[in-house]
Amino acid sequence: MPTPQLSVDPSRLGTVENVNGSSVSVKLSESTPGGLLFVNGEAYRVGQVGGFVRIPSGYVDLYGVISVVGAGAVPGPAELAPQFGNRWLTIELVGQGRRGTKFERGISQYPSIGDSVHVVTESDLKTVYAPGDEDGYVAVGRVASAESIRAYLDLNRLVSRHSAVVGSTGSGKSNAVANLLGVVSNNSRFKSARVVLFDLHGEYAKAFGHLARVFRVGADTKIGERELHVPFWALTAEEFISMSMGSVTGTPLALLQERLLSSKRASKAGGAAHGLTDLAVTVDTPLPFSVHQLWHDLLSLQCATHSVSKNQNQTEATRTYAEEGTPVTKAAGDSDKLERPRFRPLKDVKDDPDKVYAGLYGELPRAHLDTLESKLRDPRMQFLFRPGEWTVAKDGTTNADLDLLLAAWIGADVPISVFDLSGIPAAVVDDLVGAVLRILYDAVFWGRLKQEGGRERPLLIVLEEAHIYLGAQSKSRAANAARRIAKEGRKYGVGLMLVSQRPSEVDSTILSQCGTVVALRLTNDADRAQVTSCASDNLKSLFSMLPILRTGEALIVGEAVNMPIRALIDRPAEGQRPDSDDPVVVVPMGSDGKRVRSGGWTEPVTDENYKPLVEAWRKQDPRAG
Repeated sequence: MPTPQLSVDPSRLGTVENVNGSSVSVKLSESTPGGLLFVNGEAYRVGQVGGFVRIPSGYVDLYGVISVVGAGAVPGPAELAPQFGNRWLTIELVGQGRRGTKFERGISQYPSIGDSVHVVTESDLKTVYAPGDEDGYVAVGRVASAESIRAYLDLNRLVSRHSAVVGSTGSGKSNAVANLLGVVSNNSRFKSARVVLFDLHGEYAKAFGHLARVFRVGADTKIGERELHVPFWALTAEEFISMSMGSVTGTPLALLQERLLSSKRASKAGGAAHGLTDLAVTVDTPLPFSVHQLWHDLLSLQCATHSVSKNQNQTEATRTYAEEGTPVTKAAGDSDKLERPRFRPLKDVKDDPDKVYAGLYGELPRAHLDTLESKLRDPRMQFLFRPGEWTVAKDGTTNADLDLLLAAWIGADVPISVFDLSGIPAAVVDDLVGAVLRILYDAVFWGRLKQEGGRERPLLIVLEEAHIYLGAQSKSRAANAARRIAKEGRKYGVGLMLVSQRPSEVDSTILSQCGTVVALRLTNDADRAQVTSCASDNLKSLFSMLPILRTGEALIVGEAVNMPIRALIDRPAEGQRPDSDDPVVVVPMGSDGKRVRSGGWTEPVTDENYKPLVEAWRKQDPRAG
């Protein structure tokens, strides 16, 4: 009588032959095909790098990711590989779960030698990728190997543990960011979401529609934009001096700080007294003062001349007393109009009984005051020095206080605030981004126990083109502020999302704090190396697939996903995409045999006119008519 044949599980790949920490070497069975494996009528590729396997071990199923295929996966020295063949896999263990129960990251036990290894079927993937608590998860795309399965991200970990979205230009990075933020903002479950996006190139103004408020210098109110105002008096003294005057040291700095402190003590934010004692007010306290009056007063101190009678005994004591008297003023000037005060010259005047002397500060350099004056006259800097309702009168009074500024920036009326910085002078972008980051972080940090603080309503800050102002070893204010948020933000409800096409140029200290990485196609070796260094050791080999990812396809690893996901990110709907599409060189033909639109290199140019281009250039506004 013939021996009955044991049924073989069609999902079986092979057996465990070696266990080295979280790395497992698997020898494929002779019966395992080299191409497709069919399980319950579904076809699965065998031995794909980045593919998943399941190892039943007692009551638990262990899950792993294929990192090496072929002779390179043979355990032991490479010279022994030929005698063992090339039908081997290296698996990196990532998590476990019981049949039909929730998957969890990490493992409580290791597989044993001889345990069978199976391909992960679609039903297994549904268990692995199913969100544990749907209220805390958002779907951002589909699993590339099983497009019927949605790819979910844990929103709690995505925000609080920081994240990075990286990819070469043209890989679909901007659309991925727009989709991630759009999913959050356009979801009725997240009624109080707070997201601030720093947009250096003006790509996202139309991407979120009514869900976003857009701030821009020279805003077009007809299309719903808001004027960007950053009150200079909300900056620390160091930030204010750096942005407005450059480097100031020594006696000029001491004089400047003395005047700042005096002005802040007398200020009236929103028209009301601040209620602080003089000892509680410092040069960094965010209280209003008139920068125009400060310029006028400092200029008067350094330029004023004083008269002393020629008949007086010119002792040092007498001269000092005289210099502290009334200056010899020819014109008082006007601080609001930036008209300089004028004084009598130092030279003697014939038949004049008085001699004119310089003031106590007359010999001090005043290049910083000239720099401040030029900044106060620069129309591009008025967002800082004449910030709308937060403009300061001579007596230190403003129409609005910082509570209205914060409500405008991160209020609950819409979930996303886009700071369009495309019109900001390049010389101050670093300082401006750093100052706004610091204002936001300090506000939610000190108010963390209040209703609108970071712990009660977390804030997500998205830094587009992060490599521009968060360079490696950079000491800019933006980099310092981002480092502080990356290191401390989790505890106080401030999350960071870095977006960059050149992660190799982003400070590794900041990038290493990103718990979740959404990596689209990366072709540069240095960029891949930087991203790979941020991943856990057992997943580093997965990043070798980054150069071959399709447009819009991403490898998502880290805190926000149960297992690493190779996902196709959903493309935002038409009209909700960033303005980052490639220009079309050859315009395609329509079904009627005509070009679908004009432009490109395919149609002859008629009525060529560069005048509108020059007008837009001069106005620094691409929409200028």
